[in-house]
Amino acid sequence: MIMNIDFNKGDGLVPVIIQDEHTLEVLMLGYMNEQAYDKTVAENIVTFFSRSKNRLWTKGETSNNFLHVKSIQEDCDNDTLLIKVSADGPTCHTGARNCFNTEYNQNFILQLEQIVNDRFENPKEGSYVNKLREKGLNKIAQKVGEEGVETVIAALAQSENELIDEASDLIFHLIVLLREKGLSLETIAKNLENRHK
Repeated sequence: MIMNIDFNKGDGLVPVIIQDEHTLEVLMLGYMNEQAYDKTVAENIVTFFSRSKNRLWTKGETSNNFLHVKSIQEDCDNDTLLIKVSADGPTCHTGARNCFNTEYNQNFILQLEQIVNDRFENPKEGSYVNKLREKGLNKIAQKVGEEGVETVIAALAQSENELIDEASDLIFHLIVLLREKGLSLETIAKNLENRHK
């Protein structure tokens, strides 16, 4: 991994944005010096330079909530890093999912897709996803159709809460259908982006 990171601009430190690789949720902000960066690249686990401890600090060294590196990108000025990670647990020392105390996971739909993927790869007895899969593609597609109709009915003649429930069911079943067909939300997002251009 060859990068031209400008550590001199920030007195030897660059800010590092940590982002969940699947949900794209921003988990935290830290700083790296050149040694922390080299250790991170060598071990594929995020190590920062702690300004309060005045030393290298591997995230998770006491909590075991390590941040496993999936990709590293530098910004256009070569003075900030974006690291996408797989987190072993909560990122914040308070036990929260991230360090910004966001009121909900803004990208839970992407996390839900990962849960569905996990059910496909590691079936669990009693799992609704696995029960659907056992019934086959036709049943999964039928459920998407049913939920689509129920969403329309809720929009036209029912309460807001019923519409929210039916729309949630529709999105869930659509995620299952896409996975059954080997597609992902990323594929749909890219297609929508291309249509927008």
